[in-house]
Amino acid sequence: MSATKRSRGCILIGPPGAGKSTVGGLLARELGVPFLDTDFIIEESTGKKVSQIFIEDGEAKFREIEESIVLQSIKEQASNQSQPVVLALGGGSILSERVQEVLRDRDDVIYLDVSLASAAPRVGFNRERPLLMINPRQQWQELMNHRRPIYQSLASATVDTNDKNPEIVVIEIEKILEAA
Repeated sequence: MSATKRSRGCILIGPPGAGKSTVGGLLARELGVPFLDTDFIIEESTGKKVSQIFIEDGEAKFREIEESIVLQSIKEQASNQSQPVVLALGGGSILSERVQEVLRDRDDVIYLDVSLASAAPRVGFNRERPLLMINPRQQWQELMNHRRPIYQSLASATVDTNDKNPEIVVIEIEKILEAA
């Protein structure tokens, strides 16, 4: 990758199990830029796990916190072009109309798409995924039926992560960023 393209960051969106955190960390290291995951930022700023916020405070409160952190993270990413980052957004953050508005006209939003069959072993459908606690496979499919069109409408590019190791996905994203 050329030196000018090497410093370009991006925003990763997609459902649980798409690989946003894993791919994002590897991509950032490859590009030589920082990696930020909004779920981790939420946990650091609240002192609680995402699942704990859902259980103790409810989904509405979590979405409020998430929207604020995501919007701030995108704003910081956009304003600091001298130090771009790879930014992974929580899977449901795109449900916010304000987040959609901010992402809509960007050229660096990469949608990591994945099928239920590939997501299931990655996610494990455990308690750390509060929206997937009861009948997780059906819940995941319902989430995707609603979210997939939003992910697709916001993405400047889509990378299918099914049956691919994260290093291959990183190479595909690098090619997209080089061409942009």
